[in-house]
Amino acid sequence: MEESNKIDMDFRALLASKRQEHRDLDRDISDLTAELQVDQLKLRRLKKKKLSLKDEIRALEERFFPDIIA
Repeated sequence: MEESNKIDMDFRALLASKRQEHRDLDRDISDLTAELQVDQLKLRRLKKKKLSLKDEIRALEERFFPDIIA
């Protein structure tokens, strides 16, 4: 039972970390777009990373919190 609890806590910590990273990227993108001279390449890379992270978060959520229709 303790091993299951540890795995659950590790997963929740990983998911929280990924969500925080996603929020940080969102902030970085907002900051970058507020600049007068926007580095388009950097902006594209940040957006691509943010989208990839969103997909990773969704996959983790689906794996550990399946949407089971009863």
